[in-house]
Formats: sequence, C-alpha cells, structure tokens
Amino acid sequence: MPLDASKTREKLVDEAARAFAKHGVFGASLVDITRRAGQRNRGALHYHFGSRTGVLCAVLDRHVDFLARREGELLDLALARPDDDVRSVVEAIVRPATELAESDWRGRCFLMILAELVEEDPESLDVEVADALTRTGGYAVYDLLAMRMADVSPEVRAERFALATGFILRAVADRARVLGRRGRRGRPQLEHEAFVNNLVTMVAAGMSAPA
Repeated sequence: MPLDASKTREKLVDEAARAFAKHGVFGASLVDITRRAGQRNRGALHYHFGSRTGVLCAVLDRHVDFLARREGELLDLALARPDDDVRSVVEAIVRPATELAESDWRGRCFLMILAELVEEDPESLDVEVADALTRTGGYAVYDLLAMRMADVSPEVRAERFALATGFILRAVADRARVLGRRGRRGRPQLEHEAFVNNLVTMVAAGMSAPA
C-alpha cells in the first residue's frame, strides 16, 4: 500500500475509534469521521474499508491480539488454581482491560466500543465483527467463570456476565480517561495494582453471591 494511502487509512481508523467510542458504533456519522480525518472525498472511508463494518473491524483488529494473549496467560494461571477460585478468573478479565486502558487513548476507545458491542445480541452482529470479538479469547475465560461462580440459572448467569463485563470495561476506561486529563483534576484514583485488586474483589463477590 502506498505511504499516503497507509497514512489516510490510519487517520480514518483513529477518527472512527474516537467517534464510535463517543457516539456509539451505530450512531457515529461516517461522513463526520471522513471529514475529521482530513479527507475531502466523502467516499474515502468506503474506498478503504467498504462499509461501517469494515472500519469497525479495523478499529477492533488493533487490540484483539493483545487481549487474547494476556487473557490466555492469565487463564493458564487461573486453571492452576482451586476449582472454587473465582478471583483468578475475574482477574483474567480485569487486568488485561486495565493494561489496555492505560496504554493510550486508542486503548480506552477500544474498551468503550467493546462495552457497547458485548451488550448486543451476538446474532445481530455482522460475521466479521463477531469473529473479531471471538478472537479476543474472552469466551474461554467466561466458560471457566461459569463453572466456578455461584450456582444460578442460565438466565441469571447471562445477566451477571453482561453486567460485570460492561461494568469492568467502562470502569477501567473511565479511570484511564481521568488519569489522562491535562490541567483538570478529577476525583482521587487508586494506584494501578490497588485498582485492579479492588475491581477484581468487587466483581468476584458479585459472581459468587447466591441467587
């Protein structure tokens, strides 16, 4: 790919990440994304990615490999723990997300986008998007969590998974956003390790609570 075309593509992906995180995957304007990327040709995004799904997948592809690798490493540690250890499984979700959120603004945007997508009906997602979500590796972690959490009905288990996932993703993204502010002070934030441990403890307690 020519250098100019590669730079244009990167600008479009950056602006798409910002717009999807701020306005929602399905609410963001593709025309506005193209304009903010400095492209006068309104068809630039469609030229490079083909569709909203195409640029969304490009945004997701930046980070899915990292999540899959880190979650896999922590899942191996969790598998070595006792069968009733919920904390280690929850940590395999929390720690990679926290590391990604603190990496840069792109990581934070990714998590906000992911938080929206995991709330969607999987069958309603385009195949390419569903494939990207699968490649994060999270399904294996949730399979183990289902085995170790409290014995609840399938409906309650699905609800707890959805609530916990959204809570984790938004909590770590919001914290990283506050820490990244310049010239403005938000509420005091815990240090990295204290934040991870506290969030793991809260979510593990919720997963372990009886119906």
